[in-house]
Amino acid sequence: MMFTWIIILGAVALGIILYAGKNGNKILKKESPLDILKRRYANGDISKEEYEEKKQSIN
Repeated sequence: MMFTWIIILGAVALGIILYAGKNGNKILKKESPLDILKRRYANGDISKEEYEEKKQSIN
């Protein structure tokens, strides 16, 4: 009976660790405006001209 509880608690702990690892970077890391701009350009959300213009306004 005690062995079953150890396995269950271990599985729950593993699930929490995996979930936190996947989402932890998003929660703990704040993106700078330049990081957001680079991501938007890489995703194709903005053109090169828009990227350069916005980059100048950030700096």
